[in-house]
Amino acid sequence: MNGNDSLGKKGFKRSRSHFADRITADGRDGWPVEAGRYRLVASLACPWASRALVVRRLLGLEDALPLAVTDPIQDDRSWRFTLDPDGRDPVLGIHHLSEAYDAREKDYPGGVSVPAIVDVPSGKLVTNDYQQLTLDLSTEWTALHREGAPDLYPEPLRDEIDTVMEDVYRDLNNGVYRAGFATNQSAYEDAYRDVFGRLDAVSERLAGRRYLVGDTITEADVRLFTTLVRFDAVYHGHFKCNRNKLTEDPVVWAYARDLFQTPGFGDTVDFDHIKRHYYQVHTGINPTAIVPLGPDLSGWRTPHGREKLGGRPFGDGTPPAPR
Repeated sequence: MNGNDSLGKKGFKRSRSHFADRITADGRDGWPVEAGRYRLVASLACPWASRALVVRRLLGLEDALPLAVTDPIQDDRSWRFTLDPDGRDPVLGIHHLSEAYDAREKDYPGGVSVPAIVDVPSGKLVTNDYQQLTLDLSTEWTALHREGAPDLYPEPLRDEIDTVMEDVYRDLNNGVYRAGFATNQSAYEDAYRDVFGRLDAVSERLAGRRYLVGDTITEADVRLFTTLVRFDAVYHGHFKCNRNKLTEDPVVWAYARDLFQTPGFGDTVDFDHIKRHYYQVHTGINPTAIVPLGPDLSGWRTPHGREKLGGRPFGDGTPPAPR
């Protein structure tokens, strides 16, 4: 039974990132911040990778940290570069991300995950620590940020941001997966209650404020957004998180549209990749691999009315240039 077939047939537990080296300004782990040295490998389908895509764009790191995009459909070697000519990443020269993992640690027994940062000169994986990666882009890569880049992790608010992010991660970011890959009714119901309990708490929190923490966009908003933007398209049906759709919660739906229409958010989203990945890769819970035609996505561009709550999306900074 391969990893995709087994989803929904054995208990789900998210693995911790095995390669947790950090790329820092002082290079204390042996990986100094250096423009053009590293390559970010991401799937447009993956919510964890999408965090990195949003943060990279908001901070203007596109040139400093070039991007490799994987095929949304994995094979038995996981993420592959079949979107590129000859099925090979043109910079790293590899067919599968697993080759960079092997270059770092031969016969590594764990899963091959994105986002991942690869050292181009050596071809070795540096990190797949999705929780720390984006925080380091905000705090360690500052010398390479664009002029006017926002502060996504402001020091005076970090304790509150960390608390909000942990609650959202436990109950919502990861909760939808616990529901979708549950192997018994009790586990599913526990996860389902966590998901909607957290969505209700988020809705209440956002009813009178534009953003989760403070009056500007922070890392907390990035992490919530990448789950919300996938909710109706995949989590509501595919993962059985179907108490209500995102579009049926006026507060959270307006908040999600507000972010989607903010430069750096919606312009990193690819619903085609998202839907094909979840419905065609997770054969353990969707054995037919049929991809639904819905939902109607036109609502993402409709007025949200959140401006009346005030807030300054980029604080004293500016939005990234339009694409």
